[in-house]
Amino acid sequence: MTTTTTDVRSRIDLFLSECGLAQRGASVVALSGDASDRRYFRLLVPQDATQVLALHPAGIDFDQLPFVNVAGLLASMPVPVPRILAHSNELGIIALQDLGDVTLQAHLGAATREEHAALYREAVGLIATLQRRGAELAGPGYVPYGIAFDVEKLTWELNFFVKHFLEAYRGASFTDTARAALSEEFAIIAGELAAEPRVLCHRDYHSRNLMLHEGQLHIIDFQDARMGPDTYDLVSLLRDSYVDLTDAQVDELIAYFLALRGHGAGAGGSDGQLFRNRFDVMALQRNLKALGTFGFQAATRVNPVYIQYIPRTLAYVRVNLERHARFARVRELLADALPELR
Repeated sequence: MTTTTTDVRSRIDLFLSECGLAQRGASVVALSGDASDRRYFRLLVPQDATQVLALHPAGIDFDQLPFVNVAGLLASMPVPVPRILAHSNELGIIALQDLGDVTLQAHLGAATREEHAALYREAVGLIATLQRRGAELAGPGYVPYGIAFDVEKLTWELNFFVKHFLEAYRGASFTDTARAALSEEFAIIAGELAAEPRVLCHRDYHSRNLMLHEGQLHIIDFQDARMGPDTYDLVSLLRDSYVDLTDAQVDELIAYFLALRGHGAGAGGSDGQLFRNRFDVMALQRNLKALGTFGFQAATRVNPVYIQYIPRTLAYVRVNLERHARFARVRELLADALPELR
């Protein structure tokens, strides 16, 4: 469904009128969106706190939205998430607490070394809370416990990378033999990750989905939460396409995460190196999936915004392929299409 500017404006005006805010002189300012089909606006209310309006393409069923369901789960932990202030099913609008404009990514440019380290420790601590409290609160009433990063999902994401990054964006082509060989390698990776014990995962836990508000990190964009490997969110944060972290920082933060989990040297009875190996496998899958998203945005949606993040993500992929001999065949297959990996 295509939403016109006139339609958006009329929906917002009607929402403001229904909420009694139009009479108070409320106005709206468009905000930059994300890769979703939602549009965002800041609601300015004289002598009152600002709000953020999330406009869906069409009407919604508020009580059935994954965002609403997961928001309730996270708030009950509790971890900091934006409060839901109002909604309209018919107009497809949700009003949220305004957390401001400072993401973790944006703040890092102005942060001191100490502030940088403290924020990342806070972010890692939130992952540990999500996993611990997520296990304690598990139940059929919450959407994430019914979906998971299973073989089908993980394989779909890897195939998405092939289709939208390699073929559509980079113009690569594969022989039937090479395609079959790559599928075999991807099947091994997906099977290994899907077999790991599952914890609650945010699913997109990176520096652009953590907002710094009143001195505390808040989590946003959590509607796709699901069960998955305990390395998933940590990989999203520490192998982030939008931020550079040194090897020393990554090592320290992994050690900090394991300490929070009560495993001084490792997780689940394995030592630190085994956890790092699992982290690297997850990172390879996650970074390839991110490249698929960037390719899709560039080639299909004709949105060039994400092109700038491709080199960093490819560098992560190369590091992992070089670090582990088990990935030699994957590297060989991908290097034919990606000179950066040669």
